[in-house]
Amino acid sequence: SDDPRCPTDASNLVWKAAAGLWRSTNRRASLANVRVHLRKRIPMEAGLGGGSSDAAATLLALRAFWRLDTPDAELQAIARSLGADVPFFLSGGTVLGLERGDLLFPLVDADPSWVVIARPDFGVSTPEAFRWWDEAQQAKPIRSKQDRHQDTINDLQAPVCLRHPRISKLVKALSRSGARLAAMSGSGSAVFGLFETRASALAASASLNSNRVATWVTRTTTQNQHTRASAPQPLG
Repeated sequence: SDDPRCPTDASNLVWKAAAGLWRSTNRRASLANVRVHLRKRIPMEAGLGGGSSDAAATLLALRAFWRLDTPDAELQAIARSLGADVPFFLSGGTVLGLERGDLLFPLVDADPSWVVIARPDFGVSTPEAFRWWDEAQQAKPIRSKQDRHQDTINDLQAPVCLRHPRISKLVKALSRSGARLAAMSGSGSAVFGLFETRASALAASASLNSNRVATWVTRTTTQNQHTRASAPQPLG
């Protein structure tokens, strides 16, 4: 990996995905002759699903590279064994996730948006974020300051922001910049804002970017766009 903080042993989700797909073929020999170079463009401990999307990409790539006829349903089962949000990255788009979030039902894709992602100069451990939420529920339910009439609410945001107020400040800054929706992404520490135009997204990004905050501007994708972009390309 080009990120020294990223483990490159069997604890890495890419390794686990490759091993899980290998075992599913009933091969007796151990996984061998596989080398992966991981170029980390999605920061770690940001709540952006970087590790999970890497795992999903590994499953799709190795199914094609090994010329396997593994059905999509079986690939989904392997993905569920790796983590609750890995199956989503096999399909993309707008979905309803039930149970752990890994039982997926496709929905009509949300309207396309320009997205500003802002990450402060620290990360948030996913296990810690869920522990904080559990502790809050045992003490008393946290009333989220997010508008309950919004389409999107992140229940982890309130307990995480209690420990990291800068996350809340970033969410408010995106809202002031004109985001029609702003919230923490996953378990943090990144936040996102949805904008109608590229110009407004770029302006919001410029207002936040500093040596303590990194920003990116991107677009949402539909399920069909995700499927086309995820298709393995021919070698050579």
